[in-house]
Amino acid sequence: MRVAIAGAGAVGRSIAGELLENGHEVLLIDKAPTAISVERVPQAEWLLADACEITSLDEAALQRCNVVIAATGDDKVNLVVSLLAKTEYGVPRVVARVNNPKNEWLFNEAWGVDVAVSTPRLMSALVEEAVSVGDLVRLLRFSHGDANLVELTLPPESAVAGTAVGDVAWPQDTSLVTIIRGSRVLTPSAEETLEAGDELLFVAAQAREEQLEDLLQVRREPTES
Repeated sequence: MRVAIAGAGAVGRSIAGELLENGHEVLLIDKAPTAISVERVPQAEWLLADACEITSLDEAALQRCNVVIAATGDDKVNLVVSLLAKTEYGVPRVVARVNNPKNEWLFNEAWGVDVAVSTPRLMSALVEEAVSVGDLVRLLRFSHGDANLVELTLPPESAVAGTAVGDVAWPQDTSLVTIIRGSRVLTPSAEETLEAGDELLFVAAQAREEQLEDLLQVRREPTES
């Protein structure tokens, strides 16, 4: 897979290193000569250019990229790169870094963004995820379909604890993608039984999140009349 990363700062270089270790082809683009540190990521291609310029993106052969990551520290630049990558070059997957949470609403399909990654939001979500049981935590927003990656740790006495995945009436537009049980990562089959303490990861439409949370909450015993 060929990946172009706009922004060769610490974030861009870290992403590049991870992708290279996984066997991908990576191009780092930055307009600042001081950011071109080939010795730090020698396996990557490097391009000294302005990623907001069509001529630069032509030189980068963006049309051959499977993914473009807009990882600069400037939200305006990341939006322009995302829009150009999607509309001018038809890049299948565009991931954009959100530096200022106030700008997060802009990072959507209209600007060519498939996945927006907000570091402050992600950090707060991870804090919530570490201390919350039974509460739905939004980890990541996908622009297409207004969907989110959400997590919930199944509380004791949950209404679905002890129930097979295939027997749960999941809300529409909701998909259980992973079960984390202790040190194990499980692909949820219809026969897999949910257990209290399971960390459940879903891709869900935002409009279904409240319904999903209600489904997974503590079982309510019928009151005696």
